Amino acid sequence: MAFVPLLWIGLIGLVIWAVIRLTHSSSAGASGPGRGWGGIEHRETPEEILDRRYASGEIDTDTYTETRERLAAHRSGPR
Repeated sequence: MAFVPLLWIGLIGLVIWAVIRLTHSSSAGASGPGRGWGGIEHRETPEEILDRRYASGEIDTDTYTETRERLAAHRSGPR
């Protein structure tokens, strides 16, 4: 009879631990897209987005090359 309260305390503690563990891992986003080390968000640069879209076949070579040149011109600024 003395162990029943300990069993309930252990069970409640296990449930609380599981909830904290599940919510912490989903909010930290360590394995989610766009997240870097330590849950710090990494925003893709326009070049990275362009590279990803070209690699996945969303855009063709001509569009990729033209857009890459526009981005390079934009990065260098007005002359």
